[in-house]
Amino acid sequence: MSQPLTPAKDPTAGGPWWRLLSGYHWFVLLVACLGWLFDCLDQQLFNLARVPAMRDLLEDPADVAEFAGYATSIFLIGWAMGGLFFGVLGDRIGRAKTMMITILLYSLFTGLSALSRGFWDFAAFRFLTGLGVGGEFAVGVALVAEVMPDRARPYALGSLQALSALGNVTAAFIGMGFGHLESTGALTHSWRWMFVIGTLPALLALVIRLRLKEPEKWKAAHDTGTLKERDFGSYSQLFKHPEWRRNAIVGMLLACAGVIGLWGIGFFSIDLQRTVFRSHFEAQGLSESEVEGKLTYWAGVTSMMMNLGAFFGMIFFSRLTQGIGRRPAFAFTLIAALASTALVFLGLDKFSEIFWMIPLMGFCQLGLFAGYAIYFPELFPTHLRSTGTSFCYNVGRFLAASGPALLGLLTARVFTPENGFAEGMRYAGLTMCGIFVVGLLVLPFAPETRNKPLPEAA
Repeated sequence: MSQPLTPAKDPTAGGPWWRLLSGYHWFVLLVACLGWLFDCLDQQLFNLARVPAMRDLLEDPADVAEFAGYATSIFLIGWAMGGLFFGVLGDRIGRAKTMMITILLYSLFTGLSALSRGFWDFAAFRFLTGLGVGGEFAVGVALVAEVMPDRARPYALGSLQALSALGNVTAAFIGMGFGHLESTGALTHSWRWMFVIGTLPALLALVIRLRLKEPEKWKAAHDTGTLKERDFGSYSQLFKHPEWRRNAIVGMLLACAGVIGLWGIGFFSIDLQRTVFRSHFEAQGLSESEVEGKLTYWAGVTSMMMNLGAFFGMIFFSRLTQGIGRRPAFAFTLIAALASTALVFLGLDKFSEIFWMIPLMGFCQLGLFAGYAIYFPELFPTHLRSTGTSFCYNVGRFLAASGPALLGLLTARVFTPENGFAEGMRYAGLTMCGIFVVGLLVLPFAPETRNKPLPEAA
C-alpha cells in the first residue's frame, strides 16, 4: 500500500477532523493506537501483578511494599533508557522500523517475567521490558504527527492516547478474571499467567513490518540533503539550538510532574486498596489464597475504574487544548490532578468509593498524558522530533523512577504503625502530591503551539 502525499480532503476545510483522513491515515492511526494500547496493557499488568509477585518471591512479607517500589523504579529506569535510545533510532532509521523493534522487545521480556524465581531476575526482566516500552511512545506519536493533516493532528494524537486506556481496561479484566480463578482455587500464582498474556502484542510487529511506511515528512527531510546524517537524532543538535533546548527542558519538567504523579502515586492506588481492604477479607475467616484472590479481583476493579476515567479525561483534554490553548489546559489539569489524587489517598475507605473517587483521579491524572502526546511533537523539527519527544518523556521518567521508591520508603520507614500511622501509604501518597506544582511552575516558560504547523529545521 502506498502512502498518499496529500490528505483525503482539503485540510483547511470545515467539518469533523476525521473526515480529513484517507484510508492510509486510518491505518497508521490504528497501528499506532494498537502499539501504544499493548504497551499500556503491559504496564498495567505489571501494576496488577507487582504485589502478588513480591509476596511470592520475597521471604519476608514486611519487605513487600519496599521492594514493590524498587521493582517499579527499575522498570522506569529501563523505560527511560530505552526511550532515549529508541527515540534517537526513530529519527535515524525511521519510525516504523523502530516501532517494530520496541514491540518485539517488550513482548518478549514481559513473557519471560513469568519465569522469575527471585527479586533480582524479576527486576532484570522488568528493566529489559522497560527498554521496549519506553521506546514505543516517542516513535508512535512522531509517526502520527507527521502523517496526519495539520487540523486533524491534535485530535488524532489525543485519540491515540485515549485509546491506550483500553489496554489498561483489558489488563484490569485480565486481573479480575485471574483473581477470581485464584480465589476459587482453580489456579495459583495468577501473576505469572498475566505476564504470559503480555507476549501477544508481538503479533502486531508482523503487521508493521509488512504494511507500514515511513512518513513523507521524515523521508523528505532525509532526501533533501540540507541536513547531514549525523544531525538526525542528535542530542548535540537538540541542545545546540536555543529554541529546541528550551522546549526540551520545559517538556521534560512537564512530563516529570505527570509521570511521577501517575507512577509514583496514582498507580499505587491499586496497592492502597489492598492495604485498606485486607483486614475486611481476613475478618471473614478466609484463607490467605482466598484473601489474595479477592484483593487481586478488586485490584482489577480499581484499575478498570481508573482507566475508564482516564479515557474520558484524555478525550476531554484533547478538546480543551484546542479550545483554550495548550498552556491553560495543562494548568487546569495539573490543579485537578493534585486535588483528585489527594482526595483518593486521604479519603478512600469504602468499596463504593472505588467507583467514583478512582475514576475522578484517572480522569484528571491521565488527561495530562493526552497533552504530552499532542504537545511534545509540536516542539521539535522532523529530524529531532522522535529524539526531542523521547527526551521530554523519558528524562522525566529517570527522575520519576525515584517516585515509587520514595513512596515505598515513606510507607515502610516513615509513616509506620510504630510512628502512629495505621495506613502509611495514605500519608506517603498525600505527601508526594506536591509534584504537580512543579508542572504549574514551568508553564510560564512553555511555548503556545495551538493552531501552528509542526516546526522544521531553522
